[in-house]
Amino acid sequence: MSKLVIVESPTKAKTIKGFLPKQYRVESSFGHIRDLPKSKLGVDVEDNFTPSYAIPAKAKKIAGKLKELATKAELVYFATDEDREGEAISWHLQEIFKLPASKVKRIVFHEITKKAIEEALNNPRQIDQNLVDAQQARRILDRLVGYKLSPLLWKKVAKGLSAGRVQSVAVRLIVEREEEIKKFQAQEYWTVEGLAHLSGSESEVFKLSLYKEDGKILGKFDIDQAKADKAVQEIKAGQLKVADIKAKENKKSPLPPFTTSTLQQDANRRFGYSAKQTMMIAQQLYEGINLGSSGSQGLITYMRTDSLNLSKQFQSEALDYIRQKLGEDYIKKGGRVFSKKSKFSQEAHEAIRPTEASRDPESIKEYLDSRQLKIYQLIWQRAIGSQMSDYVSETTTVEIPAQNTPWILKATGSVIKFLGWQKIYKTNGEENKLPELKIGDDLALVKLEALQHFTQPPARYSEAGLVKAMEALGIGRPSTYAPTIATVVERQYVEKIDKRLAPTEIGQIVNAILTKHFSNIVDYNFTAKMENDLDEIARGQQKWQPLIADFYQPFEKNIQMKEKELDKKEITEEKTNEICEKCKSPMVIKLGRFGKFLACSNYPDCKNTKPINSKGEIEEPEKVEEKCPNCGQDMIMKTGRFGKFIACSNYPKCKTTKATFQSTGVKCQKCQKGEIVSKRSKRGKIFYACSQWPQCEHVLWGKPTGDNCPKCKDLLYQANKSLVKCESCDYSQKV
Repeated sequence: MSKLVIVESPTKAKTIKGFLPKQYRVESSFGHIRDLPKSKLGVDVEDNFTPSYAIPAKAKKIAGKLKELATKAELVYFATDEDREGEAISWHLQEIFKLPASKVKRIVFHEITKKAIEEALNNPRQIDQNLVDAQQARRILDRLVGYKLSPLLWKKVAKGLSAGRVQSVAVRLIVEREEEIKKFQAQEYWTVEGLAHLSGSESEVFKLSLYKEDGKILGKFDIDQAKADKAVQEIKAGQLKVADIKAKENKKSPLPPFTTSTLQQDANRRFGYSAKQTMMIAQQLYEGINLGSSGSQGLITYMRTDSLNLSKQFQSEALDYIRQKLGEDYIKKGGRVFSKKSKFSQEAHEAIRPTEASRDPESIKEYLDSRQLKIYQLIWQRAIGSQMSDYVSETTTVEIPAQNTPWILKATGSVIKFLGWQKIYKTNGEENKLPELKIGDDLALVKLEALQHFTQPPARYSEAGLVKAMEALGIGRPSTYAPTIATVVERQYVEKIDKRLAPTEIGQIVNAILTKHFSNIVDYNFTAKMENDLDEIARGQQKWQPLIADFYQPFEKNIQMKEKELDKKEITEEKTNEICEKCKSPMVIKLGRFGKFLACSNYPDCKNTKPINSKGEIEEPEKVEEKCPNCGQDMIMKTGRFGKFIACSNYPKCKTTKATFQSTGVKCQKCQKGEIVSKRSKRGKIFYACSQWPQCEHVLWGKPTGDNCPKCKDLLYQANKSLVKCESCDYSQKV
């Protein structure tokens, strides 16, 4: 072996290996191989914020193997992703290997194709220390906030709480939207709407609505019930005649190709995918999919980007494809160039696009699962559509006065003149045709009515809406949107209700504390400025240590001040009129890791607690028809971190607990006595097991389908949304 290529993903390694001659050995680091230690701060704040990195136990074996291979190799190529994170992984590997600079090369590519890999090998560079420093600065900033602020929350609020620099700002957005919804006061407004058709004919019915009064356009709140009723009465008594027809041609240019945030938004709106799911699927498409005889191929370009640029080669390929498949009329002559969305577009040089314009979704759908196909199709259609001609429609507006009244109604219709880019990338626009009308035509009402409406409160953020808001405020960067949302949900500061993000009680409380006592941590402008400063470090325009110092010194001073100032009881306890039935002491409302609850003030001598709802009302425990097997007392239903569970009512004297489970209706084939039920592990992961456990240890990590394997007759289970597997043999099938 003479040359070693190191990437961060085994899938990526497999794809690249297929493009290189035998003298190249391609190995994976399996992600980050060195990081700040979990057990301590790992940053020397007295020595210019020097980080102390460590190799996690799980990575030591692979680190040793790579170091041995690197020492023997003639040349080592670091081929990790082209963003800051990828640059940092390469730097960490070189720090571990301690190889001479002459033996190390850094190669980057925006897509995993043979041509891109060969071009990268012909144009190697050294590791970019500016990009590394920007990543180090972000990591150290986040560590200082997390490891300094979280312990304060533990002491002054509740154990297990944590705070993050970007995550806390995301929670603030969600909390503030919830407050807007609560404060919202609906306003009443009225409209007059109806249906009409040409008099004396069987022409199609069309919609019309009240538009003007005495020649003045009516605003949303200009019509009350009295005016609406009066208008209906007078219009019905009058005669309707077409007075004016205006037709206007509208041209709509295509949307630009996807960036990270717009891909996450569109996948969320269309398919309901979370940002994390979308990025996971996009990563698979980027790193390579086995296309049968063609081998493993990278299908899209790098998916963490805020650039709107497309390469000249791709534009040319896209135009050729459009010309061959749809014709010359669908081509935007010369292609389209989109201006950069971000002032400092920094993660990559191109937007997200297919690696080959001619590789349409239909040609490879047999090699993709259903989710991969949806995301690939979305990316392919958006990129190809961006190079197509305009969508052309015609909007017709018809004014219809009610004779001898002050009222004028309006009818609006639209028709598609030319599909253009919407031939490939469809949006929600539909035709709304009007019948052939001309000035002077008499119309007959089919119906006309006054309709009452109320303004609606703003909706809670969807994941798409939150990503859009974060991007607009300059909070985070392409690589941070998905993990930020996943983290705030995982920490239970935010929950999903009907696919929308709502703050939990504990999320609202933590946000209130941070807003009051650490305002800069959750300040939108402060966080956006920090992101811009990190961009400047990446461009070599600023040093990272002074940035950290400017942040840390006032931050640490505030931490020390709040340690003395804040009183846990004032923050976490409220007096009540309730008396503890066990020791007759007053009961207080306390704040715990999962929200508020009622507790005896005589704690720890008396550990009596009761759950309360969001209104502060006591929730009586739900009894179950079961006695405790250890002490004979009633068992009751309780709620914990992972939902409901059954516990002894004699707690804390008796700590017997029992998990609740939901039957799948599938009989256990191992013991033939029990049935397969859903359970939850200590880490909160759902799995499926026999109800006779521990006598029967039959376990599945996917929901059983109820069918048997055609090969070995054991149970089939749902491995993911699009794949069914056998629990025992290698049988699988796509669904």
